[in-house]
Amino acid sequence: MPFRPFFQWCDTLAIANAVRNSRFIFPIVESIHILALAVLLGTVIVFGARLLGLGLKQRPVDDVYRSLSGMRDCALLTLIVTGFLLFCSEAMKCYDSPPFWAKMIALFAAVLFQYTVVKWAGRKAPARGSVRAIATATLSLLLWFSVGAAGRAIGFY
Repeated sequence: MPFRPFFQWCDTLAIANAVRNSRFIFPIVESIHILALAVLLGTVIVFGARLLGLGLKQRPVDDVYRSLSGMRDCALLTLIVTGFLLFCSEAMKCYDSPPFWAKMIALFAAVLFQYTVVKWAGRKAPARGSVRAIATATLSLLLWFSVGAAGRAIGFY
């Protein structure tokens, strides 16, 4: 597979060795990673609920989207940085892990969907209860929860 040299390189990085060989760094980074995932999922749930008309009905959709954007983006950036550190410490294990590849595919799809369709919904405010609003909220939640579930499965493979 064409990614093997990249995975081998990541496995040999100094930061990978530091995370892998430290008794405390890996659990601290993983804890930050999980907290960032909780924040990200929280923003996705709140916005999805607003799109579905299940919460914050008194606030316009675009206002809710704008209010959550900074927190969501910060959480996503934290997830990517901490995820890279965790990945590097176990790069070759990840290479042979189907849950890792499932997570990467889900992550790519979730980020792409978030910054295209969900962003559009946050600005254009589809009618509450419309097929477009329901589909956007449901697919967004499904994609992000898939990222979390696949990430959790990595530890069991």
